[in-house]
Amino acid sequence: MADDRTPRVLVVWCPDWPVAAVTGDDPVAVTEGGRILACSAGARAAGVRQGQRLKLAQRLCPELELRDRDPEAETRRFEPVVAAVEAFTPRVEVIRPGLCAIPVKGPGRYFGGEEALAAKVGRAVADALGQPLVPDAVPGAVAVDEGPVPVDGHAGAVAERPADAPQAQVGVADGLFAAVLAARAGVLVPAGRTAEFLAPYPVGALGDEALAGLLGQLGLLTVGAFAALPVESVADRFGPAGTVAHRLARGLQPRPLVPRDEEPDLAVEQRFDPPEPLAEPLVFVARTLAEQLHQRLAGAGLTCRRVAVEVACADGRTASRLWRHEGRLSATALAERVRWQLQAWQGAGTFASPDPSRDPNGLSNGHPSRDPNAHPNGDPGGQEGFTLLRLAPDGLSPDQGRQLALWGQAVADDRVERAVARVQAVLGHAGLRRIEPAGGRGPGEQVVKVPWGEPYEAAVPADAPWPGRLPEVWPTVVLREPAPVRVLDGAGRPVTVDGRAGVSARPALVVAGGREERVDGWTGPWPAVEYWWDQSRARRRARFQVVVGGGRALLLTVEGGAWYLEAGYD
Repeated sequence: MADDRTPRVLVVWCPDWPVAAVTGDDPVAVTEGGRILACSAGARAAGVRQGQRLKLAQRLCPELELRDRDPEAETRRFEPVVAAVEAFTPRVEVIRPGLCAIPVKGPGRYFGGEEALAAKVGRAVADALGQPLVPDAVPGAVAVDEGPVPVDGHAGAVAERPADAPQAQVGVADGLFAAVLAARAGVLVPAGRTAEFLAPYPVGALGDEALAGLLGQLGLLTVGAFAALPVESVADRFGPAGTVAHRLARGLQPRPLVPRDEEPDLAVEQRFDPPEPLAEPLVFVARTLAEQLHQRLAGAGLTCRRVAVEVACADGRTASRLWRHEGRLSATALAERVRWQLQAWQGAGTFASPDPSRDPNGLSNGHPSRDPNAHPNGDPGGQEGFTLLRLAPDGLSPDQGRQLALWGQAVADDRVERAVARVQAVLGHAGLRRIEPAGGRGPGEQVVKVPWGEPYEAAVPADAPWPGRLPEVWPTVVLREPAPVRVLDGAGRPVTVDGRAGVSARPALVVAGGREERVDGWTGPWPAVEYWWDQSRARRRARFQVVVGGGRALLLTVEGGAWYLEAGYD
């Protein structure tokens, strides 16, 4: 039975909403990332499904019209639906365009019960969409009638639904997760029977693919079978993620409610009176503050994702910077990051004195000031020095502990982290970097170097379709900057590539730095037209792989009629 504290939620769901936001004749489908995101009823009848590749969808439905997703249009067209639901309560949560939810408790009492509220919301949404929608004859159910339907439930008053009008369904259940599924089914689930309603669904409906795969291997194929497991056993076997999914399967909130008046203030700080004119003492203080911060977090059973380093000067200037923590930084490593940040502010002139008679170089740098009366190491903290150093945790969350792997893997990881911290202490924050995959076509574009410990989110996904990307044979040497070369044919004329990627002649010689090398074999071109919609960034180029004397392979690029050596294969 559902927890008394699990709220009743009403969800309005508009199927295939991305299709409603685009123009096109049925059958039509909206695409994203090279796959079908949503499709019309006609396309679905032909076998088109969400997640299919475009070629398969077009083979199943040759007359299918493809449209790119338009999130702005989806949001704009969904606004009348949200406004219609807001007439019943201002507490509308838009989960995404095409799906919104409201709490039932208050509006249900005012409008005469959950069933009456669902019917009224359904009619209001139908009016906003231009599609009649009324309660089903079955008590406690809300559904969409596919044919002409009575308007407002009065017999004899019939209205035709426009053929292209979007559909909508309303559902009510305990909690948001179950209410979304209830809206997809178009039903009102009685209070306390949400677990019974969820039981027949496959475990994949819980939204955790890894957990669903593991449960399938264990023979637990339905939500009901998973919900029947003991709570303690689920927590021991599947951890926090499994516990959340198990609560959803039982019709409960994802986690028990833990009311808290306010987030605890765990920040630590040190004030300097008189102000501290040098930066180096702040680094020593930072280590003590970092230890205090770790103790406070441990005492509260919390961890943090980031730590804010904040400093203030006597002249009123302040600066702060967030550093990724994720519970891995030791007190020493955190103190080092304070030092790096002070050095970075030094380089940027953040605390350079506005008085030109004082040291213009900012932080303590060992050079005497032009003013003989000034401090020999300058005045980093404005004209008077630093008055405050503060470390504040950000992104607090319960500390779930760390699951130690077999064979000491977690211990080895800790040793690596400590070794990295020591190396960074010598070389600086950017002195040790890791390689991350990035989106691009050329070998120099497909990876980026990120300082160790810093998060990285690619601007464009590396696994997205990249027309013109080279085959999966990686060069062993990639030049920092492509070197200009000449490519000649057998008659000594320059080889050119036209706009249709046609090659004027077979490459015979590559001339680099005055040295000629005979071409024994070549393949290409791989043309790439990039950012054609932005003249400031637009590029048109093509790549070739050539084999020269001695069996060496080179990667050449032609752009604007000029040839460049981009990389080599050893």
